[in-house]
Formats: sequence, structure tokens, C-alpha cells
Amino acid sequence: MAGWNYVAGVPETEEQQRLRFQIELEFVQCLGNPNYLNFLAQRGYFKDITFINYLKYLLYWKEPEYAKYLKYPMCLYFLDLLQYEHFRRELVSSQCTKFIDDQQILLWQHYTRRRSRLLQMPTANGSAEASTPNQNSQANGHMNQKIT
Repeated sequence: MAGWNYVAGVPETEEQQRLRFQIELEFVQCLGNPNYLNFLAQRGYFKDITFINYLKYLLYWKEPEYAKYLKYPMCLYFLDLLQYEHFRRELVSSQCTKFIDDQQILLWQHYTRRRSRLLQMPTANGSAEASTPNQNSQANGHMNQKIT
């Protein structure tokens, strides 16, 4: 990740690049919190063209080489939505933010229940037992059968 310090007009040091990576990683993940988005909207950040350009710049986090560091991938969905002026305007409304927050919680609950069911695999004798990580792997909610 080669960077350029536009303020000083010189290339960033490795330490500066690492610090920028950490700051941007934390900020991008904060975008997964609808209440934080409401906070930014109510304070006018989404009307500032410099901030909007920064949100466009942050789209590089969607690349697999960067996305693998994200703990909360839902933030990428919100980062995409923040590219639209209408979405940014609606975030000022606490009612809208509450709705988004509720929908996000419902999605997580559904995913957790579905994942739990997928991890309960019937054995040869018909009883269900939880699979261990070395027996099965899971990718995006789909089970990959262990081939022996």
C-alpha cells in the first residue's frame, strides 16, 4: 500500500502507511453502525463534498486484499449505500436509522439461526451432533461436506 503524504508533499513512511491503514480500517467498520451514520448525518458530514469524496476513496476496502481484514463486512454494504445522496439525506431521520438498525439485527438473528442449523449435521445413527471445525468448513452460510 504505497501512499503519498499530500500535506507534506513526500511519500509516506511505512509507519505512516500502517497508521493510515489502521485508522481507515476502524472508520470503515464504524460505517456498519446505523446509529453512527445518523450521528454523522445530523452533524452535516454528508453535505461536505470533501467527506463524500473520502467515502468514494474508501471503496478500495471492497477489494479482497483489504476486505479480508474487516470484522464487520456489513460496513461495505453501507459504504456502497453512502455513495447515493438520497440515502445520505435519509440518515438524518432517527426513525429511518432505527428501521435500518432493526433490519440489521433481524438479519443477524436469521443468519445465526441458519448457521446453527447448518452446523447440526445428522450422523449415521440419525442423531444430530455439532460438527467440529476440522470436520466441516463453512463459507457464506453453505456447508462444504468433508470428503474422506
